Amino acid sequence: MTPNGSVRARFGPFEVDLHTHELWKFGTRLKLVGQPFEILAVLLSKPGELVTREELHTRLWPADTFVDFNHGLNAAVNKLREALSDSAENPRYVETLPRRGYRFVAAIEWMDAGPAVPAASTPTIPPAESFAKPGYAAEPITSAQIEPGATRSNRWPRYLTITGVLAFFLAGAFLLRTTISGHSAEPTLSWKRTRPLNAIAAAEPSFSPDGNSVAFVREGGKPGETGIFVTAVGSNQFLQLTNNEGDCCPVWSPDGGSIAFSRFANKEFTIHVVSAERSAAQKRSAEKTLNPMSAAFTPIADPSERQIDTNGVVPQHGELDWSPDGKSIAFSGAGGLYLLSLQNAAVHRLTEPPPMAQDWGPEFSPDGEKVLFVRNREVGLPDEIWFTSATGGDATRILSEPGRVVSSPQWSFDGRSVIYASNRSGHPTLWRLALDAPDAPVQIGEAGTSAWYPAVSRRGHRLAYERPTRSLSVWELDLSNPGEKRPHVLISSTSDTDQGPGPQFSPDGKKLAYMSDRSGTMEIWVSNRDGSNPFQLTAVGIAGTPRWSPDSQSIVFDANSPDSRKVLTINVRGGAAQVLTPDKFESEVPSWSHDGKWIYFGSTRGGDLQVWKAPVAGGPPVQVTRQGGHAALESLDGKIVYYAKNPMADPEIWQVPVEGGPETPLPLVRPGTWASWQVVEGGILFVGPSLGHQAVLSFFDFARQRTTTVAVLDRVPFWLGATSDGHTVVFDQPGQEQTQTMLVDNFR
Repeated sequence: MTPNGSVRARFGPFEVDLHTHELWKFGTRLKLVGQPFEILAVLLSKPGELVTREELHTRLWPADTFVDFNHGLNAAVNKLREALSDSAENPRYVETLPRRGYRFVAAIEWMDAGPAVPAASTPTIPPAESFAKPGYAAEPITSAQIEPGATRSNRWPRYLTITGVLAFFLAGAFLLRTTISGHSAEPTLSWKRTRPLNAIAAAEPSFSPDGNSVAFVREGGKPGETGIFVTAVGSNQFLQLTNNEGDCCPVWSPDGGSIAFSRFANKEFTIHVVSAERSAAQKRSAEKTLNPMSAAFTPIADPSERQIDTNGVVPQHGELDWSPDGKSIAFSGAGGLYLLSLQNAAVHRLTEPPPMAQDWGPEFSPDGEKVLFVRNREVGLPDEIWFTSATGGDATRILSEPGRVVSSPQWSFDGRSVIYASNRSGHPTLWRLALDAPDAPVQIGEAGTSAWYPAVSRRGHRLAYERPTRSLSVWELDLSNPGEKRPHVLISSTSDTDQGPGPQFSPDGKKLAYMSDRSGTMEIWVSNRDGSNPFQLTAVGIAGTPRWSPDSQSIVFDANSPDSRKVLTINVRGGAAQVLTPDKFESEVPSWSHDGKWIYFGSTRGGDLQVWKAPVAGGPPVQVTRQGGHAALESLDGKIVYYAKNPMADPEIWQVPVEGGPETPLPLVRPGTWASWQVVEGGILFVGPSLGHQAVLSFFDFARQRTTTVAVLDRVPFWLGATSDGHTVVFDQPGQEQTQTMLVDNFR
């Protein structure tokens, strides 16, 4: 038992509740579920003691659970360390004992059961109908989810002395202190704790006043999908506030209730405000969503949003900032920076740049007394960073930048340093300069990685920034529109390797399955059809080729095991994965029969690669092809099995009756890969031979026995998925550059 029956512990800046499975850092709840949390619970039960890998295996992965244990445990420990801002090289909490196990090395204080962390400290985003469906798990689910209390030890440590705890906190405070004092203190940034903000393409981040939510710009591929969005830190749910493709540069009001932004239309900027607590699609009345702010607002067509009257001063840049007292908005005009009063619509000039110069990018200091900004001079002269009083007057130059300042500079949370983005190194990178040492800026961040649009939270010690990536993304293309067909990004950055993503729509059209290594190993993930609410379904290591069951309730996939690659099934609502091919033969690339009773897969169990099928209810596999086969898909009427002749490039597609018979080719169907084709109503969609660097999406019509071109894609994908009616396709785009917002914790 724990001391005094406690299940609540504190170590360093963290607090954990073993009953509710919650972890907080400085009062902010962190997202840690499944095996990573259970590992933490086991380690806390034995502070300073070795917990062997075998013990963790026994406790966290039941005997009947299929898992590549080494990969699964390593991935889970990595996720735990990421949540604790820890590292294997210099552990403060979880120490690795090579080839043996782990031990918890920090001091622990067990506390009496008390009230939960105040609600104000947890991220709050208003519910929206598109976030999660009734009865559907929004939290990540792993293949070996452990019920609370099912695996915890009944041996607990004795209560630690107050002296030891105080000593630990003093040591921790010394280690965590990274504020800048004098020339010798180099500002640091713990980039090992950097992670994507969410699973969609996001740009121009802006923190809410409490640091728990982020507003950002998303550029969608369909009308109405581009605009300002809001998400909670640690969540993949997001709320759309505007739907105009000219919207940019969101900033929060000090009370967190509203967001100001710029809109570029008709060749000029205008300034708008929208409530941060509602969706534009809901069309609520302005009185319910946003308190009017006197004459500064002019009603527009959508009552959820208001345009600010700038009193004849036309904004020249999109960058804005809201004063800490909530009374004004700073923006850039033709003659310098201006301060717009939200009480009486009065406009006051803050700066007067010299001829041929322009001031932009205003940013209020945390105390509201100064305004930071960029001054662009005439061509050939360096950009400069200045600050002025929030009431105007003489400005002070703090930096002459050799490169171009590419986004608004930001104050640090304590106002003692400035973070900005410059291309002085050849591509945009982040820099930091101390106000008491402005001549010695320090580059921060990962070497060789582009970064700009920094945002610093006033609370919570977080940094966000915009980064372009070239990892694999999932794209969607609507084929039902007879006009121009333009694909758009559905999910960005699913993988940093050339494996995955294998996107597949569920038969009911509500979900999307794909492969991603964002958790550390390649696993199967599931999201809503539009890419929202993603969660990790498996935790087996090196999983791939997801295919949905006809009832949209289960997924079959393949995964590595110590002796071979195997075929497994798993329910999308959680539970352990079930092995369909327990033997030592290689089995891969599975798919379901139309009635859900059989699963097809490729296997060399007969000597060479052929298509086999096995009953879902259990039983010996049955060979389907005799002349070579791979990657089988059954027709929607359940009469024909189509398959790739081999796993090589440009394979032939063949067919064989489900009940057996001659194996014959389809000469008019030649996809670029064994995965870039899909059986749909009336035919087969496939990405055929490339034209230069492009690829042709074609449709083979069963009835007419002919192939027609449907669309031309920019790049050749490896994977192709489609809805059963053939109206929508999804595919990967390797090497496609996307914009992603990254999040850094413990930034000081």
